[in-house]
Amino acid sequence: MRSFILLFISVLAKTSAQEPDYAHGCSHGSCYPATGDLLVGREKRLKAASTCGLRRREPYCIVSHLQEEQKCFHCDSRRPYDPFSNPMSHRIENVITTFKPHRKKSWWQSENGKSDVYLQLDLEAEFHFTHLIMTFKTFRPAALLIERSADFGRTWQVYRYFASDCDSIFPGISHGPLRKVDDIICESRYSDIEPSTEGEVIYRVLDPAIQIDDPYSPNIQNQLKITNLRVNFTKLHTLGDNLLDSRPEIKEKYYYAMYELVVRGNCFCYGHASECAPIEGITDDIEGMVHGRCVCNHNTKGLNCEQCDDFYNDLPWRPAEGRNTNACKKCSCNGHSNLCHFDMAVYLATGNVSGGVCDNCLHNMMGLNCETCKPFYYQDPTRDIRDPEVCVACDCDPDGSLNGGICDGHDDPSLGMIAGQCRCKDNVEGPRCDKCKPGYFGLSAGDPRGCQPCKCDPRGTVSGGPQCDPVSGDCFCKRLVTGHSCNQCMPEHWALSHDASGCRGCECDVGGATDNQCSMETGQCHCRSHMIGRQCNQVESGYFFMALDHYLYEAENAQMGQGSTFEEREYQPGRPTSWTGTGFTRIPESGTLEFALNNIPYSIEYDVLVRYELQMPRDWEEVHVTVVRPGPIPTSSPCGNTIPADDLLTVSLPLGGKFVVLPQPVCLERGVSYKLRLEFVHYADRNSILSSTNAFVLVDSIALIPRYTSLEMFIAGDPTSVARKQSYERYRCHETAKSVSRPQMSEACAKLITSMSALINNGALPCECDPQGSLSSECDARGGQCHCRPNISGRRCDKCAPGAYGFGPSGCKLCECSLEGSQSRFCDYYTGQCPCRPGAFGQRCDGCQAGHWGFPNCRPCQCNGHAEECHQKTGSCLNCRGNTAGDMCERCANGYYGNTVLGLGSQCRPCPCPEGPNSGRHYAASCYQDNRGQQVVCNCNQGYAGSRCKDCAPGYYGDPSRPGGQCQPCRCSNSIDLSDPDACDKRTGQCLKCLYNTEGPDCGMCKSGYYGDASRRNCRKCTCNFLGTKHSQCLSRDECVCQHATGQCQCLPNVIGQTCDHCAPNYWNLASGRGCEPCGCDPNNAYTFSCNEFTGQCQCRAGFGGKTCTDCQENHWGDPRRLCRVCDCDTRGIETSQCNRVTGHCMCQQGVSGVRCDQCARGFSGTFPDCKPCHQCFGDWDRIVQDLASRTKALTDRAKELQTTGLTQAFERKFKELGDKLAQAQEIVNARNATAESVTTLMGMIEELRAQIGETTDTLNQLEGDLTAVQDSNYEASNALSTLEREAKELNLNADKLNHQLDILKNSNFLGAYDSICASYNKSRDAEHRANKSTTDIPSTVSQSANTRKKTERLMAEMRDDFNRKNAANKRTLTDLNAKAQNLDIKKINEKVCGAPGDAPCGESTCGGAGCLDDEGKRHCGGLNCNGAVAVANNALDRSKHAEKELNKAMGIVEDLFKQVADAKTRAQEAKVKAQEALEKASDTKNKVDHSNNDLRDLIKQIREFLMQEGADPDSIETVANRVLELSIPASPKQIRHLADEIKDRVKSLSNVDAILEQTQNDVRKAERLLLDAKKARNKAEGVKNTAESVKQALGDAGKAQAAAEKAIEKARKDISRTQNRLAQIQSETTACERDLSDSMDRLGDLGHQIEALKTKRANNSLDAARAEETATMARDKANEAKEILDGELSDKYRTVQGLMDNKAKTMQDAKQKAERLRDEAKDLLKDALDKLHRLAELEKDYEENQKVLEGKARQLDGLEDKMKAILNAINKQIQIYNTCQ
Repeated sequence: MRSFILLFISVLAKTSAQEPDYAHGCSHGSCYPATGDLLVGREKRLKAASTCGLRRREPYCIVSHLQEEQKCFHCDSRRPYDPFSNPMSHRIENVITTFKPHRKKSWWQSENGKSDVYLQLDLEAEFHFTHLIMTFKTFRPAALLIERSADFGRTWQVYRYFASDCDSIFPGISHGPLRKVDDIICESRYSDIEPSTEGEVIYRVLDPAIQIDDPYSPNIQNQLKITNLRVNFTKLHTLGDNLLDSRPEIKEKYYYAMYELVVRGNCFCYGHASECAPIEGITDDIEGMVHGRCVCNHNTKGLNCEQCDDFYNDLPWRPAEGRNTNACKKCSCNGHSNLCHFDMAVYLATGNVSGGVCDNCLHNMMGLNCETCKPFYYQDPTRDIRDPEVCVACDCDPDGSLNGGICDGHDDPSLGMIAGQCRCKDNVEGPRCDKCKPGYFGLSAGDPRGCQPCKCDPRGTVSGGPQCDPVSGDCFCKRLVTGHSCNQCMPEHWALSHDASGCRGCECDVGGATDNQCSMETGQCHCRSHMIGRQCNQVESGYFFMALDHYLYEAENAQMGQGSTFEEREYQPGRPTSWTGTGFTRIPESGTLEFALNNIPYSIEYDVLVRYELQMPRDWEEVHVTVVRPGPIPTSSPCGNTIPADDLLTVSLPLGGKFVVLPQPVCLERGVSYKLRLEFVHYADRNSILSSTNAFVLVDSIALIPRYTSLEMFIAGDPTSVARKQSYERYRCHETAKSVSRPQMSEACAKLITSMSALINNGALPCECDPQGSLSSECDARGGQCHCRPNISGRRCDKCAPGAYGFGPSGCKLCECSLEGSQSRFCDYYTGQCPCRPGAFGQRCDGCQAGHWGFPNCRPCQCNGHAEECHQKTGSCLNCRGNTAGDMCERCANGYYGNTVLGLGSQCRPCPCPEGPNSGRHYAASCYQDNRGQQVVCNCNQGYAGSRCKDCAPGYYGDPSRPGGQCQPCRCSNSIDLSDPDACDKRTGQCLKCLYNTEGPDCGMCKSGYYGDASRRNCRKCTCNFLGTKHSQCLSRDECVCQHATGQCQCLPNVIGQTCDHCAPNYWNLASGRGCEPCGCDPNNAYTFSCNEFTGQCQCRAGFGGKTCTDCQENHWGDPRRLCRVCDCDTRGIETSQCNRVTGHCMCQQGVSGVRCDQCARGFSGTFPDCKPCHQCFGDWDRIVQDLASRTKALTDRAKELQTTGLTQAFERKFKELGDKLAQAQEIVNARNATAESVTTLMGMIEELRAQIGETTDTLNQLEGDLTAVQDSNYEASNALSTLEREAKELNLNADKLNHQLDILKNSNFLGAYDSICASYNKSRDAEHRANKSTTDIPSTVSQSANTRKKTERLMAEMRDDFNRKNAANKRTLTDLNAKAQNLDIKKINEKVCGAPGDAPCGESTCGGAGCLDDEGKRHCGGLNCNGAVAVANNALDRSKHAEKELNKAMGIVEDLFKQVADAKTRAQEAKVKAQEALEKASDTKNKVDHSNNDLRDLIKQIREFLMQEGADPDSIETVANRVLELSIPASPKQIRHLADEIKDRVKSLSNVDAILEQTQNDVRKAERLLLDAKKARNKAEGVKNTAESVKQALGDAGKAQAAAEKAIEKARKDISRTQNRLAQIQSETTACERDLSDSMDRLGDLGHQIEALKTKRANNSLDAARAEETATMARDKANEAKEILDGELSDKYRTVQGLMDNKAKTMQDAKQKAERLRDEAKDLLKDALDKLHRLAELEKDYEENQKVLEGKARQLDGLEDKMKAILNAINKQIQIYNTCQ
């Protein structure tokens, strides 16, 4: 059987037309090696997944041995099969065909019971596989499949499935039949259970039943090609007993066993070889072995001839096909290479002509055919391409050239290439590309651009030259810039910029900063404690800089020696003080004063300042000052150089001074306590003082002023410290702290003293303002003075000022001790009790004792015995008894009458009006008894009348006759006649006669047709526009009703205005009388939605017209949404220039027609425009013809309609009637004409004319439509043409781009793409390998995941019991809680939550409860009078919301106050600056007064010395008197007026009007200061007066002394008399001066009124701001000019005058800063001006509000006229009463 099958297959293979033709050799076409068994010689490459007895001896049984006795055997395959020594071996190599006698005795057998077993053949190369034959010893497998691999086992593909039941074993696999050779089907014919032995399975790769058109196609070749073959057995045939019995011996008879396996094939050589040779390592001595290495022809190579031979790669490798060898072609490399490879991209690019790419080109050649020189070489144009010396090396610097030194390889003018030319990198230049371009450095091969750009910061680099060094790259920096890139400032500099120097100095404050280093970006210095600002020259809020005299020691706090006393001084508000603290210490001669110094802040030398006041006539000659130290001074301490003599100082106190500085400084150390002892040793000569006086001095305080020459910031020696010292001395900064009254400090001194303060105190000092005595916790940054409450003094505002008491949160109260009654102006610090003189009483000592008045001349009160006390000032009696009244209780009180004199028997009795006072029915102010009739006459109160005031007066109503009754004014809104008794009802008060167009029970409404405020009697007639008012509200055109309060008329729809006199916005046509109509303006074509209120014309945009802008503009026609055309009309024939807006037809004049009105009309003749009417007969006939034409046209239309509808029967009668009428017309015509022939001719002409007219009209209409269509088509065609041109241009651009991309693709290197694909493939394979490895290797991700899952399951198992236990416990707890919840009493819960027990029904419970709902369906719980938690929570919530609102409101108020305070502060500062000149003027006046005082003291001293001389004669005395009289008062009225005028001028010149208006208190204070200065001048004048009186007294004494010389005495008396007259004159002038001063005070008070005139200055503010901005601009321009000039000087003298450059740079910086400050100030002024304009608007608003207030006041004054009349009447009555008094 097997021989027959092999013979059949062999014959089939030879006779089949589908196999290759082997008749010819390889030279004429394809050729193939012979076919054989591929298993021969490949025992080692065949393996089985299971082999019986491979590991041990195993039993097996044979089912088919039913007749033999031995049915079971053993297999032992541990050794190879040997028919003699090991016949039980059943290895897989036994299946290979050997043709030996024992062929049936050896076989392969699998292990028992295993179903899944495979056999695999691994070939060493690619082979053609044709068919397979398997012969089995046992049953054939119930299921198997054959697989193959063509890539050495990496991937597998199934050839065929075999199964006894394909549907169940291989579901989804087709059963066939085969349609293509590569179809995969399942067959059943080789899987039956019979035969039980020697059954075969045959598989052919190419089924003979399928027609193969091309046996050389890739599909057929791939189907035959294999590298591995695998047969998978998946199911055994059994007898079924294995399903019933699982014993091992049952399985021993079920296994796979195979006698023979034949795999037919041949060496796979793609038709390029006819024979094969052994592969390396395989011998050629095995008979019948099919070897795997092809003996290649056709210039191919490889195991399978799968490659072209070396240097034969010009065409792509292909399998040989039939007569076509597809031999490989030799490459063309121009003699420069022997190697090449094939490139498909090149092959395709050449049009499938050549794809060979030469490899390893010699002679420095490269390219596809070694046709170009390699990089770094260029082609010598003088040599042949095949010349070995054709390529010459490039001479390019590899670092600076592109691609490492590549030059142009050949000449190509079109590309601009020159053979051998170097191509430099972007930043490199030179023939060899060996140097960097300007602005670049660091020539490097690694830099793609060759050189790096100079990384120089342009702000810090010197301009006008190379930016950096071409080698190192170091930038050339400006003077104050450093760093490799010039991007860093030098130490102590910042703000890198484009300035000439590059950076600015840190300029850190020498005291406020720890050093002069700052942040380079922000310039922020390193500040000391509590110092802020960039330069550390500012303080934090709540801190301050000390003044130079900050460390002050008051004399009243020092230890006073014997005889020293304290003199307290009272502060005068608004007047400058000459002392600190509370006063002076009075020290006699030889007295001492010892100060304790225990708060030294810094170890340096201090100047000791002594402040005093000397009221003696000469200097205090000698004061000893001793510094008492706690012990010896260590030599290592800062004061180690001090010797004892330095602590003993002597000083004198000049007469004219207020302070003195010790001649030498005192060195004091921080943390050490000292004592400073002052001994006032010696005054001047005692003989110069009168014997009645003792020498004394008033000492105020001492202060320690840091000596600036001891501070490093002044003596460091650097230019900055020298400049600081020079500035300190130039501005005499040390002088600012000596006087108590501080002069204005210069800005330079302020900055220096600030730095000194920060340095000495290591930062800023805390304000420590007393929280009760100060207004805030902040203090003045300069000096630390807190802002004190009224009458509180001290730097910290921690004590009452002298003359005040009661320190507290509201300040201190003034003592206000009476000058007449108290011993001094000072009171008790706590109680305020003044020290009273004898006879004075009260806290202020300002009153008399009880029963007296007239302080200070107290006398007894005069009260006629009716009172014990009277008023202290006026003597008016208080609390008069006996119904008396008056200053001395001399008359009866109101409501009483009689005689008040005691003892006369006629006391004060009640007035019967009608009853007495306190009776409830007393309506009179007073009464009197008539002398004649002794009748009591009542003076009735207002509103009452009658002799006993029982009735109500006119204008009043009520019932005074009953108890408690009274007369009240009739509430008639002041709109009745009060003299008319019938104006209102006397009982009810109803108004009966309303005046002023009012009505109503209280005259509170305007009459119908009137409006206004009836209470102000200003009811005015309604003035409504009849056209805009609802007609129902108008009786006539002039009588309409309006709203009573506002006068607003009831308007028609869309009408507005109080009088309904104009349309609402976007409406018009008020004249319609129906309301206004909408404008309807087109939103797209109109500028606004509004229109003309009278015509309705909208404001159209360009190109649109019509009333609502929905049409084309004037003289245009068409659809405005699409296109508007110009009216094309002949102006000679048109009636109007506007044509028909729809059709464009022109409006023609009479006699003109045509679309353009350019031809004569029907009925007119002549040449246009001279058209003349035709004869009258034409008109007659034309009318007839037109009438007939219209009727005919109507009939024609009707006929067409009938033809369409088919209803002609209904119109037969009408047709008949029409025919009769036509016949009658014909008869009439025949009768009128001569002959019927003429009529016929005329009718024919008429018909022809009618037809022609109709045709012409239709033609014209058609032509017009065609013309319009043509115009539209032309417009659309133009647009389409433009669109097509644009699209054509775009297509051209796209085509150019695509061609360019195609060229790039053609010239691109596909090798790179291929390499990328290969790399991607390798990566994918590696990824697959790693993925496979992750599932097979241990440990791996999969194994770790499995371990994690197992751990999780184990933990779940371990925790399950614990979870169950806790779950059970929780359930028990839940059950207990449920039971407790069931036992809860809802009644108590409701009572606690809602406020009422829960057992009441919801309808009855006001507080609700659980489940209760209100009327709206909401839950009801709590409410009013409910004390539950809900009500309490709601109340708390309401209170919290209310509190939140109040807090928000308060916060808003606080925010407003804060803003107001900030604004006030800013404006106060501005007002302070603006008023500074006025203050300086006042200071000058004060200095003049002081100078006059000094002159006066000198004069007094001289006069006293003169008078003390014994030889003074009268002539000398007269001379002295004249000298005294010649003295001028320092503050004359003229000077005061001049000062006041200057103050006015200063105030008028102020531009900051708003600040002055808002801060009038500041102006008042300034005025008060000026007033105090004037008072000082007055006091000085009084001093002059006193001095003159002293002179007078001295002259009297001199007269007594000269009594011996009578004549001299007489003369002296005359002189004295004259002197007295002059003194009287002086006194008179002093009085006049006081009056002038009083006038000055009045004028100063008038300044507030004159401030109103300043409002006119507002308009100038903008001009001032503009001028300021112009000034700033000019200053900036000048600064720029100065900068340019300075830059030029710097460029010329840079190397020679370096020092001068620094000075100039600083000058330039200062100028620039000043210019910037001026610019900022100008901006601030501009902003301020704008604020003032805004303020002006607010003032105007305030003016309007004030006007309203005035109107309200006017309304209040309206009713005062009647009251005045009543008061006059009352006065007249009182006059009558007093006239009748006894």
